[in-house]
Amino acid sequence: MTVICAVFIQADAAAETPKKASVYILRYDAIHQPVYGANGMVASQNTASSEVGRDILARGGNAIDAAVAMGFSLAVTLPRAGNLGGGGFMLVHVAAENKTVAIDYRGTAPSRAKASDFLDREGKVDAKRSKLGHTSSTVPGTVAGLYAAHQRWGKLPWKTLLQPAIKQASKGIQVNRDLAWAIQAKRSVLAKNPESLNTFFKADGVGFEEGELMRRPQLAKTLKLIAKKGRDGFYRGAVAEKIEKDMALHGGLITRDDLANYEAVVKAPLKGSYRGHDVVTMPPPAGGVHLLQMLNTLEHFPLGQWGSQSSKTVHVLSESMKRAYAYRAEFLGDPDFASVPTQWLMSKTLAADLAEGITPNRATPVAEIKPKHPASLDESADTTHYSIMDSEGNAVSNTYTLSASFGSGVTVKDTGILMNNQINNFALRYGVPGATGARASFANSLAPGKRTKSTQTPIIVFAQGRPWFASGTPGGRRIITTMVQVVSNVIDHGMNIADATHAPRIHQGWSSDTLEHEPGFSEDTLGALRAMGHPLKQGATMGSVQSVLWQNNQFSGAADPRRPNASARGF
Repeated sequence: MTVICAVFIQADAAAETPKKASVYILRYDAIHQPVYGANGMVASQNTASSEVGRDILARGGNAIDAAVAMGFSLAVTLPRAGNLGGGGFMLVHVAAENKTVAIDYRGTAPSRAKASDFLDREGKVDAKRSKLGHTSSTVPGTVAGLYAAHQRWGKLPWKTLLQPAIKQASKGIQVNRDLAWAIQAKRSVLAKNPESLNTFFKADGVGFEEGELMRRPQLAKTLKLIAKKGRDGFYRGAVAEKIEKDMALHGGLITRDDLANYEAVVKAPLKGSYRGHDVVTMPPPAGGVHLLQMLNTLEHFPLGQWGSQSSKTVHVLSESMKRAYAYRAEFLGDPDFASVPTQWLMSKTLAADLAEGITPNRATPVAEIKPKHPASLDESADTTHYSIMDSEGNAVSNTYTLSASFGSGVTVKDTGILMNNQINNFALRYGVPGATGARASFANSLAPGKRTKSTQTPIIVFAQGRPWFASGTPGGRRIITTMVQVVSNVIDHGMNIADATHAPRIHQGWSSDTLEHEPGFSEDTLGALRAMGHPLKQGATMGSVQSVLWQNNQFSGAADPRRPNASARGF
């Protein structure tokens, strides 16, 4: 006997719901189904950390509590991106106050940092100093950012939120295939530092293999201090002394004063609109202003009528990306150090001008798009993002990074802290006599205490005054373009959050005329794009979008399948 069982799950968009239900077979309009929950939802790039967040919600914590616990957990489970030694950007919607805030905890340049120190005798950027080792790190912001969020809006005790990460670090995590591969792939970088070698490789120098237990006792000790003393457990006292000492021994720039003076900045987010929906995102130096710039441009075209993968839609997406990235190269930087014309960049007036310049059947060469100041200074694809919603109506969208995969490759002695390499994200040639190479923007030039520009773009989209979905992704230069496509997939094309996540993506970053695309586009579409003048290149997958959505009195979540072990968890 064969038994066929079908279960109908209420969809989170009308497009998912079957229009006709057979009495014999239930049918669905969506190819990919989200994960559902009645009381809350989390999504991250690691299943164990998603379960930590889900459990915090189940214990009565709110979305902010879950965000703190997941942030520390990912430093253990996803060490190539999750971190204590990096920084990032967090959006928090506080339901009780009916407001959304942005927390900028991007790393800052050390007080002794000078751009000329990172150039060689020929005036070129010295990658050995800007990308690798102790010299390449900015002052970390992650602990300060998570602590600032908890102090204002957390419910559960701070110590409680660090216990899952402490347990994972002390008792160990089972190494999955992706982590084993990542460690081996970065062996040449990690093995240069004795502490990283001892952390990520076994006593015989062989990397951890899938299924083996990896313990992080030094990191557990640091986490215990942070649990006990809050942000001072990282920025002052024993840990700060160890960071300064390790830096001093190896030519690094970070001092105890740099650490003690670091502050996460709580500021107003950017708020735009797209086809009647409020879109809230991070202000400069993050990438939100250019997300809104692209969305404003796209509003002038009927993408919903054209279809999500039609050549017309892809063409307009690509053209809007080129224009936004041209403006990004010219203007984006730390607004405390440079004038960033945010309101103008995200204005509907500028977008109308940009849309008018898009020719329906012709790709505009990048050489014809002004302003033209090519830039290639962006973090790698190994950032990570997680999103959370709770039953109280709170939402968190958080993106943070070490910059490159495993950052600088440096683990600070006796702390377990893997450091970032964000110095490389500054325009290091700007203003240095004799510097050579591509012209760099003043807005992103290096200065002590300055935060480098970023592509990180967490978002929260609202419907009827309440958070509808929260989303974000890693992906380096492809972050902003990925998020534009996710928003368009949901709003223009009526996709559920899983279908919107799975759909193939494109990227056009203005650095060349080439339009990069993932697998999955039809040859008819690609042929039509070629005829319009788009040089095409099929590249690697783009991003790892983690999203949660609330609609019809239920939560749904989607973890991007592009990277292994990501998962959404609801309850």
